[in-house]
Formats: sequence, structure tokens, C-alpha cells
Amino acid sequence: MIGLGLLITGPAHALWPLSHEDGVDEGLEGIRTSALNSVSFVASEAGNTLTVIIGTVAVCLGLVLIPHRRRWREALFLATGVALQALVFLLITLAVDRRRPDVERLDDSPPTSSYTSGHTGAATALYAGLAVLAFSRIRGPWRKVLGGVLLLIPVLVAAARLYRGMHHPTDVLGGMLNGTLSLLIVGSAFLTRDTPRTSARDGSPDTPAPAGGGQRRGTAVVVYNPLSANAGTLDTVRSVLSRHGCADARLVATTADDPGHGQCAAARDAGASLVVVCGGDGTVQAAADALADSDVRLAIVPCGTGNLLARNLQLPLNPAKALDRALAGTPRRIDLGRVDGDDLPATHFTAMSGAGLDASVMNATGERAKAVMGWFAYALAVLRNLRAPRTGVTVRLDGKPAVRRTARMVLVANVGTLQGGVCLVPEARPDDGELNLLILDPHGFRGWLRALIALMRKAPCEEPRVTSAAHPIEYFTFRRATVEFDAPQPREIDGDPVAPGRLLRAEARPGALTVMLPSGGN
Repeated sequence: MIGLGLLITGPAHALWPLSHEDGVDEGLEGIRTSALNSVSFVASEAGNTLTVIIGTVAVCLGLVLIPHRRRWREALFLATGVALQALVFLLITLAVDRRRPDVERLDDSPPTSSYTSGHTGAATALYAGLAVLAFSRIRGPWRKVLGGVLLLIPVLVAAARLYRGMHHPTDVLGGMLNGTLSLLIVGSAFLTRDTPRTSARDGSPDTPAPAGGGQRRGTAVVVYNPLSANAGTLDTVRSVLSRHGCADARLVATTADDPGHGQCAAARDAGASLVVVCGGDGTVQAAADALADSDVRLAIVPCGTGNLLARNLQLPLNPAKALDRALAGTPRRIDLGRVDGDDLPATHFTAMSGAGLDASVMNATGERAKAVMGWFAYALAVLRNLRAPRTGVTVRLDGKPAVRRTARMVLVANVGTLQGGVCLVPEARPDDGELNLLILDPHGFRGWLRALIALMRKAPCEEPRVTSAAHPIEYFTFRRATVEFDAPQPREIDGDPVAPGRLLRAEARPGALTVMLPSGGN
């Protein structure tokens, strides 16, 4: 932040668009009216020091005084995030001396540098931090509305500070950056420190089912992850099943020792015709592994953070809508991948399996972090693991000559689209009878930038993309693959970490799973 400020006030101050910053302030001065002055005053006060302190203290007290549900981590996250941006702001103003805009200022000028905007930084830390907590604490349609309003407040504060002649445009952008980075750092410290997750895949894939089986043949069984499917979700599932003639469906919870394989295998062996899975990608993977090559139909109720298979099957992410449309649809056969390796028993996956950077990110993202921050927790983990070392890798596809590469990540994909519509693996489809391989190997800042631009392209995921060994991202299509690393790598299957190792073997399993999909869906 200090280096950026010295650059703005030094060598880059005469370059476009910095050279036109004064014109922005002068233009805003020229459109001032009494009504806009009043509105901008209210918006500016939302980032005032006293307002931010009172708001932070009030929210933190509320979080720690709630009976039986004290949220110490969330309170520390918010309070420390606001405090950190304030400390950074003071250090910046001591190191970077920048005069305020040469226009009439509507507020008293504090004895600090114009860079950065303290109001904007404080507002970003407080209201964006509240948005993170709102997205994690509130359920229902109002969650997105409230989160969106909270995220809009720092933007209004920034606009007000510009309008009132208190800062240059880069000052308010610097304030937003300060607040955002403070939240990222503090979130990494307080919201992503969980106990390591365990997975039944590290042991035998044939985990015995819990007691309580014996449902009569042809019935429906609901297998749910209690960490992601709450009582309200289960009530909704019962209601939807009842409307579709499955009022006697039995509910079975997953456990830390068995994330769903044993429960689904018991339902299959007892003759269930339909298994409804309520959970995230890990729960869906465990169910798919148990139901592979059977005639049992699977209905997916997305309740996790990623929900990659549900997204790629174009299922609604609302649990009630997803189940209702699936039960009103038709059974469709989709592909699975099957993967094994050193110290890794053979198991199926539905979306993606890989080694390297992606597995490091999954290892660094605990269940509590995902519950509190959603996909934001993955973003924090990515930032912490961007410097993951590359290693040599030998790839053999469908009996062809070996391909030698270096890589930070190797990913085997049955589907291609991530959250937000990001197409990670072009041409990967869950019903084409093949798997796709991604090799990620960016070199330096320019390489990471090229990789990011390639991934963020607004092109259909089915559109082919030509790459080569010189490109930071390279793609292959195959039915059977062997990937051997020079050094042991962290590994993951459908978002769950598994034992590290040097070997991954993968093969496509065409049409191995029957899934209920909306009519006309993918």
C-alpha cells in the first residue's frame, strides 16, 4: 500500500489516468446542489470514525452476548479487521504525503495525507465484514439482499468523499483496497483455522453402514450431512417428497467416520429405488461411489459450498426447487471418474480430482470456514497457497507416449464449470464418456495473469481452447490416464483431501450413475 502511494505521488503521477484525477474532482464540484450536499453528508458519515467504532462495538457485543450461541471468532474477525485497516491507514499517511484536491472541500480537512481515504477504508472493513457475516448467518432470500446493501455502503462512502472534495479517485480506491486486504488477512487468521478434516476414503472404501437399515423395497431414503442440511432443509425435503408420493422416506445422517458411502450402500442393498442426498460435493461423491453401476436413482439436494455436480447438471441451487424439479423429471445416466494411486484406494468421483495447488487449497479450507464464509474461504486459501512449488510430472494417456511437464496443479475433470460460471475445464461434460485433464503451470506474475485471463473468458465451457506446453494452462481428453509426480503431492477427490502421494490413475466410467434430472436438463 505504501509502495503504491509513493508510485502514485511520484513517477506515475503524470501518467494517464492519474493525470486526469483533478478533472474528476473539479467535475464533481461543478454539479453540486444543496440536495446532493445533504445526501453526500449522510453517506460520508457512514464511514466516520465515530460511526464505525460504535457500529463495530455494537455488532461485536451482540455476537458475544447471544445466549448459547456466542460467536467469538466472528466478533474477533470484525473487530480486528476494522482495527487493522485503521493501523495500516495511519502507517500509510505517515509514509505517503499527498495534498488533498484543489477544490472547495465541504468538510474540515484532518491533518493526514489524502492517500488513502480513511472513511472509505473503515467503511469497507466494517460493512464488507458485516456482509461476510450476513451471508453466513442469514438464511432465505433476504440474505443476498442484506449482503448486497452492506457491500454497496462502502461504494457510497467513496462516492461521497469524492463529491465533497476530500480525496482523489485513487485515494478512495486505496481505502477500499486497504479494507479488503485487512479482511482477507484477518479472515485467514480467525475464520479458517479448523481442526483437520478426516475422510473415510483414507481408510477402507467399504465402510460398514450404521444400524437402522431394513426399509422395504422400492422406498426412498434421504441421506443428509448434518453439517450442511439443517432442520429447516430436512422439513422442506420431507414436504417435497410427500408431494411426489414418498411420504414414508427414511432419513439417515452421515457421520465423521462415514460421509455417506455406508448409508447409501445400505439403502441400495435393502432395495431402495431412490436415494436423496442432501449435502455438498463430498456427500454426493460418497453416494455416487456406493450407487455406481446400480439401478438406484440418485436425487441431489445441493446444500454445500461448491455444489459442482449440481451446477453442471443445471440443477437449481435452492434445495426445494432442486428436489422438486428432479423428482418431476426423468432418470439420466451420467459418467463417473474412477481414481486410485499409491496409498489411495480406488473410488469414484463425480466432478473433479487432482493433486497440487487445488488439493492444498482444500486442505487449508476447513468446514467451519466454509460454513461461515462460503466460497470466500476458498479465495483466502488460494491466496495463501499461490506460491505452492511446481514439480515434474509424467502423464500417460490411453496408451500414447508419455508427456513430460512441470506443474503446480494437475486436475482430472468430469465437469468443467465452477462457481460464478467460471469455466475451468473446457469441453468437460458429465455424459460424453470421457474425462479431461488440466495441467496448470504459470511462471511468474505474467504467467499467473495469462492463466487468470484464460479462466475468466466469457466463452461457453464447451468451446475448445487451443493450448500448448508453453501456455500456463494445458488441456487433454482421455479415457484412461496415469499421472506420476517427481515428489509427493497433496491430493483431493471432489473437494475432500485424501492421502498425499506421487501417483494418480484415472479412468472414465461412462453412464455409471443414474441421476434424476429436470426434463430438458443437461
